[in-house]
Formats: sequence, structure tokens, C-alpha cells
Amino acid sequence: MDDATPAKEDWGIFGRPLFDDPSARALSRVGVVDVGSNSVRLVVFDGAARSPAYFFNEKVMAGLGGGFNETGRLHPEGRVRAMAALKRFARLAEGMGATPLTVVATAAVREAEDGPAFVEEVERQTGLKLWVIDGREEARLSAQGVLLGWPGARGLVCDIGGSSMELAQIGDGAVGPRQTSPLGPLRLQGVPGGKKGLKAEIARVMDGLVEEMGTDHKRLFLVGGSWRAIARLDMERRGYPLHVLHEYRMSPSAVMDTVKWIGEHEVSELRSKTGIGEARMSLVPLASQVLKALVRKFKPKEIAVSSYGIREGLLYEQMPQHLRDRDPLIESCRFAEKKDARLPGFGRALYDFVFPLFKGEPFKWQRMVRAACLLHDVSWRAHPDYRHEACFDNATRANLGGLTHKERVFLGLSLLHRYKNSRSGTRLGDVISILAPEDLKRAEVLGRAMRFGAMFSASTPGSLGELRWYPKLKKLELLLTPEASDLFGEVAQSRFKALGSVLEAETVVKSKRARG
Repeated sequence: MDDATPAKEDWGIFGRPLFDDPSARALSRVGVVDVGSNSVRLVVFDGAARSPAYFFNEKVMAGLGGGFNETGRLHPEGRVRAMAALKRFARLAEGMGATPLTVVATAAVREAEDGPAFVEEVERQTGLKLWVIDGREEARLSAQGVLLGWPGARGLVCDIGGSSMELAQIGDGAVGPRQTSPLGPLRLQGVPGGKKGLKAEIARVMDGLVEEMGTDHKRLFLVGGSWRAIARLDMERRGYPLHVLHEYRMSPSAVMDTVKWIGEHEVSELRSKTGIGEARMSLVPLASQVLKALVRKFKPKEIAVSSYGIREGLLYEQMPQHLRDRDPLIESCRFAEKKDARLPGFGRALYDFVFPLFKGEPFKWQRMVRAACLLHDVSWRAHPDYRHEACFDNATRANLGGLTHKERVFLGLSLLHRYKNSRSGTRLGDVISILAPEDLKRAEVLGRAMRFGAMFSASTPGSLGELRWYPKLKKLELLLTPEASDLFGEVAQSRFKALGSVLEAETVVKSKRARG
């Protein structure tokens, strides 16, 4: 099926694919560098601009902000390591066609006495222009990173770095009030007075933030490596089966339990359980105390982890508004289909064919149907015996924004059933357990519908047949055109009956009258 040049209105509520938009193609490879107090990282984004893939991602735990409280200067060893990383990054970006790099520096460089000299040295030795941003701008960019993943996100974004912690309010696709604070774990290492002094300092600063930002934020979005490490530890404590940090959810009580659990274990033991790096893990005990105070003071109903932050916010900064408004999940799935499917564009036709089964569903489920149809064939190169599991793994582990963990598993399970009627005997029981029984069935219905529609016709199934679903009567009809009689063979009949079986419905096949 040719995906090109349909009338604009034919694309429906999901809109035209972004990769047909010149402004999206212009953002196909963008390189950004974040020079933080703890780490220096290069990310090169590539792919569909609205939901970018990570073409390259490298981090060096330079520790520029180490010892700042005592010296007021950048850490000497950290400075050497950061400079070496930036020299490498500049050369790598040239080779990848990702120049000019956008390079920003945060708390350590902006507050250090020798920060300006470091900026000059970086430009002299690497040719990179280092933009030193203040705390409010850092908060804004981090919040934009959250909006890149969740266009409709509403709540309070909290980004923790080595030397600072930023807050920003988001809602209606925009960033609102912002604040910065010295609550980074590297900075807190120098607070005098032992545990009591640390607790008092965190409480003092947090009270000021509450006064400025208020407590009417239902959801708290956590950005930053220390928060992600704590989330990974929460997964370990709970025995959570899906190790995807983006969009991982925690309740306030779970956070408190995990902070207590962290305090009861040696850092080395926690590292061995999770594989978190030594430099990152050393900051977790202090960061966990900040998170404990944050949750107690701001009283969110839910905490969500975002893997998108300041670097993704820099990409978002370059997008025109019409790109920002698009659905990151649908655009990512479209890009995957165009790149990897045997028949790019068929996913849209398949969606139209199976849609009658989901016509009465809420929009959030129709969106999942759309995503599944776009992805239904992208793993076709996998070995046939394992293709169903490859589909599941692709959906549950892929870099996809704009969906919850339950939606991610639902998507994976529906794709598994695209290639296999039964999920018994698979290794996926623990992960699938996060879905409710009704969602398990919904995924199976979608999978079997795609399994039938995808083999019924290799081009446009809707032009040869039409599904009609009568849920109250428990009746599934297939109306065939005269031209489709030869296509509705033995295998097609079997798959149609399998679809009816999971719907617990009577299956009826009718013929449409020929035109003319």
C-alpha cells in the first residue's frame, strides 16, 4: 500500500505523519551536551522529531561539582575529565553530522569562581560554545523535556542534579512558575551538623520552595539520575517486573518505604542488586532524604519518573508548535513502520479494518489500537518461532514516549497475539500480570483482529471485506465483496473463527452485492 499523498482530512484525528513534514526532517539529527555538576553527557537524537531515538548517548561522571562547598571552585580532577569528554564529544559530533552541538552548563559552572575561565578554556580547546544557564532556565528546559514525552502532562517537575534541584509547574502544554535550590546531593555533602544539620537544612530550603510553588500539584514528575536510581531501587524492593524507568509510577507511601529500605542497606549491597554505577550510587542516600522531604512537603498524589529532561528539553526548544502538539507515541510508531515494515502504510488500512471492534472504546484505547496496527509488522525479520516474543519485547522495551507502563504492556501483548493465539508457555507471565483481566482480553481481541486482517489481504482489507460487531448480540459479521471469495480461504476462515472465539461471539459471513 502506498502511504503517500492522501487528502489531508483522510488522516483523521491522528494527522499526517511528521516524517513528511520538512520541519521535522530538519530536526532528524540534533546533538546536545549537558555539562552538569556530576556528569557530562552527549546525546545525539535521530529519527522522527516528535519522539526521537537516541542515535548516540554517552556519559562521563566527571564530578565537576565535587568539593564545591569547601573550595568554591570546580573540582580539579573533574575539570580535567570534563575537558577530555568535551574534546571527544566535539570530534564524535563531527563524524555523526550532528554539528553544531548545543552545549549547556548548569549549577557547578555557573556558581564556581573559576567557571568563566573554564568556559573560555572549553571554547579555546574544543571550539564548543558553552552556554551557562541559570537555575530558572534549567528548570524550564527540564520541564520541556517532560512535555516532549507527555504533551498533556500537568503537575510539578522536579529535576535534581549534583549541585542543585529545580522545580517547574507544567500544564496546558506550557511551563509555568519555576524555582531553583541548592538541594543537589553533591552540595549537601558539605552541610555541617551531621544528620540533624542535614535534615534541618533540607527542611529549611524545602519550606521556602513550598511557599513559592504551593502544594496543589497532584502529580510530581521526577527528572535526573539520582531520582532514576531511587526508582530502580523501588522496583527492586517491590519485585516490579518491568524495568523501564520512563513513566514508572510510585505512590507517596512507596517512596517512604523505599527511602527507609535504602537506609537499612549498605550502598555496596544496593549496587550489587541493581547494577547502578558507583558514582551515582554514592549520591543516592542523600538524594533519598531530599525526596522524602519533597514528598512530605508537597503532598503529591502520585509520583512519575521521566527519563526525559534537560537534553530532551533542548530538542523541544527547536520544535515549532505544530510539532510539539503531536502525539509522540503515534509519530514514533509511524516512523518505525516506515523504516521496518514490509508494507509501510498498511498499518493505517489495518486500523480502519479492525476499528469497528473498538468503536465504542474511549479514545485512549483507540490510540493503542492505532499504535499496535502501525507496529504490527515491524518485527517480521525475527525468527518465526520467536516473533511473538520479539514483538512483545520491542513494545515493552522500546524508547516510546507518551504511554504508561500498563499501556506499554498492553501494546506488547496485543502484538504478541498478532503472531500467536495463545500466550501460554511464554516467559512473560510476570510482566503481563500488571494488566487487569479485562485489559488482557482487550489485548487478545486486538491481536487476533490484526492477525486476521493482516493475512486476509496484503493491500487494503477494507476494500475486500468489512467487520461488523454487535456486542449486545454477541455477533461478529464479515461482509465480503465478490472479489474477496478466493481470499477467504481455509487459514483466513480459521483466524476469523479464532477472533470470534475470544469475543465469545457467533461468527457470520455474508456477501456484499456486486456493484453495477
